[in-house]
Amino acid sequence: VNFTVDQIRSLMDKKKNIQSMSIIGHVDHGKSTLTDLLVCKAAIITQQKPDKMPFTNT
Repeated sequence: VNFTVDQIRSLMDKKKNIQSMSIIGHVDHGKSTLTDLLVCKAAIITQQKPDKMPFTNT
């Protein structure tokens, strides 16, 4: 498979094409908070303060 950067960008602009993501970082550097904010922004969960409703740290 050979894609140009422009082709990949155009594919990523379509929300339905994004099925998963990965965040890598050191312990206590905000990975869960970032993930919660992204999930809220995508309207997968209601927009509340991330510390009140953690999506990833249950």
